[in-house]
Amino acid sequence: MRIASFTSGGEPFYGVITDGGTIALSPDFPDWPTLREVIEADGLHELAVAGQGRSVTHPNGTFSYEIPILSPEKIICVGVNFPDRNAEYKDGKEAPPNPSLFIRFPRSFTGHNRPLIRPPETPQLDYEGEIAIVIGKGGRRISQADAYDHIAALTLCNEGTLRDWVRHAKFNVTQGKNWDASGAIGPWLVPFTAPAQLQDIRLTTRVNGELRQEDRTGRMIFPIPKQIEYISTFTTLVPGDIIVTGTPTGAGARLEPPQFLVPGDVIEVEAEGIGKLVNTVADEN
Repeated sequence: MRIASFTSGGEPFYGVITDGGTIALSPDFPDWPTLREVIEADGLHELAVAGQGRSVTHPNGTFSYEIPILSPEKIICVGVNFPDRNAEYKDGKEAPPNPSLFIRFPRSFTGHNRPLIRPPETPQLDYEGEIAIVIGKGGRRISQADAYDHIAALTLCNEGTLRDWVRHAKFNVTQGKNWDASGAIGPWLVPFTAPAQLQDIRLTTRVNGELRQEDRTGRMIFPIPKQIEYISTFTTLVPGDIIVTGTPTGAGARLEPPQFLVPGDVIEVEAEGIGKLVNTVADEN
C-alpha cells in the first residue's frame, strides 16, 4: 500500500496511490487533517481498508505530490553512515563511536516530480539518496530491541546539499542543508510491518540514468534501531517525526571532477519495497 499527500486545484488531500491515480481519503476523515494525525492515531491500516474497492478520484496528471508529512515536529538526518562514505574522510579508517546528526526544516524539502531549487548564491547543489523512516509511536530512551515497534512507515529522501555552504563554519553543516526546496521526500509512505523491509534492502541514486550511488542497509555503520535508540536518548520522538538514515558514497562532490546538479538533470532515488523518488532541477526565480 502506498499513501501520499497531494494537492489538486490548490486543495490539499491525502489518500491511496494506484497505478491510475489517487483515491482521496482525507474528506472521509475530518478528524485527521493530515497524515501526521493519521499516524498519531495509528490509522494507516484504517486508510487501507477505506480505500479498498474505491475508484480513482484524481487521475494521473491532475494532482501534484507533496512531502508525505507536511509539518513534522522534527526531521533528523544521520550523516556518514556507510563504510565507503566514512572512508571519504581523513579519519575514515575507523567507524565513529556515535552517529553524526543534523536537523533539517520541512521547508527545505519538496515533493516527488518537483524540481530541486538551485539558489543564485551557489552552483554547488548536490544529491544524497537516502531511506527515511517515519515515527509512529513516540518515546524516549527507546531500546534497540523495541525500536522497530516505533516505526510507522518508510519513504525516500534526496537530501540535497549546497556543498560550499556546509563548510562556511568550523564544525556545523546547517547552512548547507536547509535551503528552500533543495531536497525532496516521497513519493509516498509505505506502512512498516516487518523488519525485513529495512534490514538489508538495496538503495540507489541515478542522475540522468547513470548509477551514482548504490549500497544496502545491511552495511550501515549505525543500523536503524541504533539510530532510534541514540536519538531518543536526548530527545523525545513523537508521531510524524522523520529520521533520514544516511547516504552511500558517490555524491557529485566526490567525483573527479565534481559534478554538481544543473537545470535539466533528473535524479532518481530508489529502494527495494519502497519505490522511486524522482526530481528535476531548476534555478530559483
